[in-house]
Amino acid sequence: MKKHLDLSISFLLALSLGFTACESKTGTKETSTTVETAAVESSSFGGLALYTVRDSMASNPKSTLQAVADAGYAYVEAANYEDGKFYGMAPAEFKSYVESLGMTVKSAHMGMVNMENADQLIADVKAAGIEYFVIPVPPMGMFTFGPEGMGMKGTPDELVTIMNTLGEKCTNAGIKLLYHNHDFEFKAMADGTIIEELLLEKCDPKHVNFQMDLFWVSKAEVDPLTYFEKYPGRFIAWHVKDMNDEGNFAPVGTGNIDFKRILAEKDKSGMKFYLVEQDQTFGLDPMEAIKISHKGLEEIGFK
Repeated sequence: MKKHLDLSISFLLALSLGFTACESKTGTKETSTTVETAAVESSSFGGLALYTVRDSMASNPKSTLQAVADAGYAYVEAANYEDGKFYGMAPAEFKSYVESLGMTVKSAHMGMVNMENADQLIADVKAAGIEYFVIPVPPMGMFTFGPEGMGMKGTPDELVTIMNTLGEKCTNAGIKLLYHNHDFEFKAMADGTIIEELLLEKCDPKHVNFQMDLFWVSKAEVDPLTYFEKYPGRFIAWHVKDMNDEGNFAPVGTGNIDFKRILAEKDKSGMKFYLVEQDQTFGLDPMEAIKISHKGLEEIGFK
């Protein structure tokens, strides 16, 4: 990806480096490293949900993370945790390696959580330097998937209780809990209940907030701005992925979701960070897809 640098600043830094180089060889090396790091940081923005590149993360996580950094992303969201490790790395090692690439781990999808392992998972998320513990689907056996699509067994009130309990645990540990939606949470159940609205109304905002997946909201034929207006400040994170004319996942900026219109209301939504995600790339190499999406982010106006 092309790095967009401020040439004037780069020139001044280079000039400064030249003066410093006159003092000592050691000083030159240290200053050069600082300049290079600043250049990378200034040109990197936005986040990537690592679920997008899950196959390469499974086979070679470190080189994949390097490629994600090279593609211009500033932070990532984890989507793999097993036996106390993220992508085969202990929490502190995972944190350290990602940071060595100039990125941070902003959030983690932790769908395997239950009441027995919650405290350990929360502790490991915190140890990895991750700020947001995300529930990607109704947990603890509640999520269903079949020919008719995604859904939930149990009651929305049971999900509310689970979320409030986990949310308080996260708050007590110094991290934050978010719930990530698909389309079914925005569709009325047989009794008229809309799961997302019940969660928004009954989950304590001190402990539970939301990661809005803009593709799935669009798939449910719902306007996200309606929810920003009705529940301002609750949508702390966004998953940004586009939809093509066939209704499938597409790289950001290549589909028909009006991200500029949505982005204009980011303050009302409460959005603090966002992540590119593309569940399937339909023959396009996922690494190429994330590069296209990053370019799309820039053209749309994401920072």
